[in-house]
Amino acid sequence: MGRDFSHIARRCERAVVTAYRELREAGSPDMAAFTACTTLYRIHHPEASVTEARRLVSEWIDHHVVRGAQSPTDGCPCD
Repeated sequence: MGRDFSHIARRCERAVVTAYRELREAGSPDMAAFTACTTLYRIHHPEASVTEARRLVSEWIDHHVVRGAQSPTDGCPCD
């Protein structure tokens, strides 16, 4: 069924990718899941602009969900 994203080191990145996957599996449309995950990222990083949050979330979804890669991403500078 879903993939295990426990290999992702950053908690915010793991939370975003897991939330996106679970929202899509529950039937949420892509854009609604993306918007929710952008909001989730900004809860973790209120200093981030909407543009920055959208860029990172889209990169993480593409990297981990679309391509299924397990390699690290540049991401944000947090743990």
